[in-house]
Amino acid sequence: MSARTYHVEVAGLVRELPIIRVASGAHIAVFNILGDIEMTKAAGRALASRLRPLGPDVIVTTETKSVPLAYEIASLLSVPYVVFRKYYLSYMGDALESKAQSITTGSPRSIFLDAKDRALCAGKRVAIVDDVISTGSTLSAMRDLMARAGAGIVAEAAVFTEGDAERWKDIFALGHLPILEPRTV
Repeated sequence: MSARTYHVEVAGLVRELPIIRVASGAHIAVFNILGDIEMTKAAGRALASRLRPLGPDVIVTTETKSVPLAYEIASLLSVPYVVFRKYYLSYMGDALESKAQSITTGSPRSIFLDAKDRALCAGKRVAIVDDVISTGSTLSAMRDLMARAGAGIVAEAAVFTEGDAERWKDIFALGHLPILEPRTV
């Protein structure tokens, strides 16, 4: 039996994304940029060109999958990048915490902004970057952390948005993925 895939074309590249069932029972096309240097560079270039006119001072993202993308964009824009962490570690000092609900696990999780990066973002113009924006829960948590750190959000960007496309019209995205009903998979 062959695995089902979803065909995408983004940043001049073609990929076949595996379709998986997530905790909610929905099926999604999984975009995993980790290890895909060609996609990281192409998507990074495309998003950096959209973000450049807005003049972000800092690129922010959550660990893990979008970290190489944020690095690539920050490198192209010659600005620092900040990674929100999934776990608190003692070296993070007086970190800020916000909650998000994962579409893939169905479980709530925390994200943390450590004290060093909190200071870096304070008073700065930031661009939020993610690999996929689906339910908006992680995006809301990132917005919350940036507001509490005193940063101004100038843009939100992703390789893909997912689900209701109209909901994400203000996101700089390179493509859109549907949430598939079980009977269509």
